[in-house]
Amino acid sequence: MRVLVALGGNALVKRGDTPDADLQRANVMKAVRALAPLAERHELIVTHGNGPQVGVLSLESVNDPELTRPYPLDTIGAETQGMIGYWMLQALQNALPGRQVVAMINQTLVSAVDPAFANPTKFVGQVYPRDEAERLAEKYGWTIAQDGDSWRRVVPSPQPQRVIETRLIRQLVRSGAVVVCAGGGGIPVFRNDVGQLEGVEAVIDKDLTASVLAETLEADALLILTDVPRVMRGFGTPQQEEIGHTTPYELRDEKFPAGSMGPKVEAAAGFVERTGDMAAIGMLDQCVQILEGTAGTIVTPNATWPLASTL
Repeated sequence: MRVLVALGGNALVKRGDTPDADLQRANVMKAVRALAPLAERHELIVTHGNGPQVGVLSLESVNDPELTRPYPLDTIGAETQGMIGYWMLQALQNALPGRQVVAMINQTLVSAVDPAFANPTKFVGQVYPRDEAERLAEKYGWTIAQDGDSWRRVVPSPQPQRVIETRLIRQLVRSGAVVVCAGGGGIPVFRNDVGQLEGVEAVIDKDLTASVLAETLEADALLILTDVPRVMRGFGTPQQEEIGHTTPYELRDEKFPAGSMGPKVEAAAGFVERTGDMAAIGMLDQCVQILEGTAGTIVTPNATWPLASTL
């Protein structure tokens, strides 16, 4: 089987942790130990989050007195892809001796006229008091919005259309390599008025990119791995219950938080609708059981999924 795994940012930085490099590398090693059995039996592509790392590097860039202006988000996205890709590359090579592993820097194409550019909503970076946020917004041309009792920078979150390097990823997978790619949803780029690629200050949802990439690579399964065992119906209410096997239609009949579970559900449902294959949402350390259909929330056209061992 060809399996695309989308790792949440919490695979690298757990809730409440500081984004210390040694701690993140230790978390990557734990993630790879969970993924290694999948790589031994299947073609494996791994994407990952980078939110905490982008936040740290953005803050360093803003506060660096040597810079006339902070590094743009597309550049910071590339930096974090390289950093996390290196950690995952080395951990996978150590866990899978003799197996070829590749970590790639990827660009993700978005539309220059995506409505998101006119309505930035994605919070990035540090929180500030309102007067400080307004000062930075004027200095750097940022858009800011209120986030609880504080203020933060907001950037566009356009829809991913295609990972630019998809053909190369496909060739590598066919050769037997494990591929780490599309970190943080990929570096957002668009085609300018002469058809050339150009980076843009935006953040692409990593799970939506994973869904698009899984479809174009003709993956048999998309696993969106996070820190909860299953999607919850009626989350936070007395009627809360876990969702096991379900369909895109049933999932779309529920309401999920826009900033957390919502994009994961949309990514999983969209992949199943477009391909007729299987997607799932669940915990990283249960990834083998999820692929077998005995853990996580399994999304298929008819809410059934045979054990992977029978395929």
